Amino acid sequence: MKWPSMGYARAKTLAELWSALAALGDGGKIIAGGQTLLATLAFRLSEPGTLIDINGINELRGISTNDQVLRLGALTLHADLCVDPLVKAHAPLLTAAAPLIAHPAIRNRGTLGGSLAYADPAAELSACMVALGATIITASAKGERRIPAAAFFTDLLQTALEPQEIIAAVEIPLTKRLGTIEEITRRSGDYAMAGLVATLALDAERVVAPRLVYFGVGNIPVLAAAASRALEGRSLDRASISAAQAALADDLDPPRDLHGPPEMKRHLARVLTERVLLGFLSPKVQAA
Repeated sequence: MKWPSMGYARAKTLAELWSALAALGDGGKIIAGGQTLLATLAFRLSEPGTLIDINGINELRGISTNDQVLRLGALTLHADLCVDPLVKAHAPLLTAAAPLIAHPAIRNRGTLGGSLAYADPAAELSACMVALGATIITASAKGERRIPAAAFFTDLLQTALEPQEIIAAVEIPLTKRLGTIEEITRRSGDYAMAGLVATLALDAERVVAPRLVYFGVGNIPVLAAAASRALEGRSLDRASISAAQAALADDLDPPRDLHGPPEMKRHLARVLTERVLLGFLSPKVQAA
């Protein structure tokens, strides 16, 4: 199908963006990388009156650190996450996750803010932000809000964003934790049938503050509280891993989707749990 007829505007500052959104109301739709939006336009799932291009807004760019957080601007490209030295030094989990996103052409255009705002339940970055305890910083003409990533994703393709509000940046606390990601796909670049992002610390070989976040198995990234508790304070071994797998029965209620029925999703989650947790015993796993 062809795109619907629409207008185009380009905002160069946040002030210009707020002005355009106020003038266009519900008829304005923000576009950055467009990797999700363009598909919805092609299938007439979205028919905005005007696209507002925000790629020229420098306030939404940049990767920086201070003593407490790594700050990622919303216009950070997926490809930037693959290679940026600050990301690699302070959030190598994102360095590992970004190459799993689709294909190079999409990674070179898709943005961090766009991925989080569209909240696809099979998206890697949404799950990473929950696992890392990130804060989503939103902006509107009214000012900024700070929303924990765990509260940002509210339902299928829905977030805590209010009308005429955008993601401005993400802040990730600088903590010394191990982190890894793994997913199961039919082909390289496909959306995940199921995936797992895990972070934890090890103190005297005991697991501390584990966070197991599954994606592709629910309407939002699923922080598996029961499975995480099953690991807390224990040695990371076959017994604790089996306990975490068993606890998933209380955490996951996956819907049927194009990839398969709920029980298949539960099986894939158990497989990923074993793979990921055994992987923490490898010296290759780095700080999250």
